[in-house]
Amino acid sequence: MTQAVPARNGAPADRLAGAVWRKSSLSNPSGNCVELARLPGGDIAVRNSRHPDGPALIYTPAEIDAFVRGAKLGDFDDLAADAGCTAPR
Repeated sequence: MTQAVPARNGAPADRLAGAVWRKSSLSNPSGNCVELARLPGGDIAVRNSRHPDGPALIYTPAEIDAFVRGAKLGDFDDLAADAGCTAPR
């Protein structure tokens, strides 16, 4: 069994203790997804689903809240439009 590592930026995502990964229901079928997991201490880990053992980024709940609220307001729509990632309205 692989040993768990402390939650820090750049840690191997598949070795974060207590991480249960999930992705958006709007993710595309080719595996180009971002996955998130709430960690035991309350922080949120983010990883690339195509590289589950790659590095994770760790954010505080307040940082994730600010990002999600901004996404809901459309603050990042211009970044996704060219990639075909915009959600249906």
